[in-house]
Amino acid sequence: MPVKCTRCCIKAAVLKRPKTSDTLCKECFFWAFETEIHETITRAKLFKPGEYVAIAASGGKDSTVLAHIMKLLNEQYKYGLKLVLLSVDEGITGYRDDSLETVKRNQRQYELPLKILSYEELYGWTMDAIVQQIGLKNNCTFCGVFRRQALDRGAMLLGVNKIVTGHNADDIAETVLMNILRGDIARLQRCTLITTGTEGAIPRSKPFKYTYEKEIVMYAYFKKLDYFSTECIYSPNAYRGHARAYLKDLESLRPSAILDIIHSGECMSVKDGIKLPTQGLCSQCGYISSQEVCKACVMLEGLNKGLPKLGIGKSSKVKKRVESLWKDTSKEEGSF
Repeated sequence: MPVKCTRCCIKAAVLKRPKTSDTLCKECFFWAFETEIHETITRAKLFKPGEYVAIAASGGKDSTVLAHIMKLLNEQYKYGLKLVLLSVDEGITGYRDDSLETVKRNQRQYELPLKILSYEELYGWTMDAIVQQIGLKNNCTFCGVFRRQALDRGAMLLGVNKIVTGHNADDIAETVLMNILRGDIARLQRCTLITTGTEGAIPRSKPFKYTYEKEIVMYAYFKKLDYFSTECIYSPNAYRGHARAYLKDLESLRPSAILDIIHSGECMSVKDGIKLPTQGLCSQCGYISSQEVCKACVMLEGLNKGLPKLGIGKSSKVKKRVESLWKDTSKEEGSF
């Protein structure tokens, strides 16, 4: 006999929510999913009426559902936001070129403007070219650093007030675990924040902070949303994959583990007297950085000088390498 929906008690349930274990019909699941995200947005006061908001769009399930939800809630609850899709083309043949076609379809489906920036036009390098130089071990570090700055640059070009990203509860829990394993206290303090970048950069918000990845997939499936599902060809060796596998094991034993880890991260604090990096501006490009020269500039300089591993490793060693390189560069320039 079919299981009844625990909310309406009329229709047959089509799923069991991983987060709450409620059995819901499609319509009740849609209501619960959308209402929870709206409550997250309103509780955290993520937006103000009239703000211009860029949706980081990759064509994947998270960003596609985010674009759909942002347009839906903006109209339904009259947020009064002006929305735009912002995409970054990393230059990964057979992956990003295909996913950007999905983004372009999303643009037409949601009737939102779209801005695409590429690594090649911003940095003079594509990820394909970077992987040829660095190999498959540290390529995700390059991509993550360059992508973050590329989104900021795109947002500045558009003149937006905020960026929203599709980071979900699983992503944030994974980041907490990664920062614990690395002993990265500075990042551990801010990785659970729902909004970052309020110190000077364009603020970034995560409306999906408490939304499980499984529910995003189910929402996209039942809504028949158009998204790209192929994994990046360069990501199988990513360090995040280990944290993800561990988190999935925890979730199978205790479904609330994802939210438990997020709440633990939120409760962590650093005792008085511990010195943490302070945010400043990069002396080379002018973007926000905790070092004199930001990591993007260090990595780019390394690529251009034929030293692709310049920005990889412990920050103290990287700093010495950078200082040495900059001294050598100054001597070369002074000799002409």
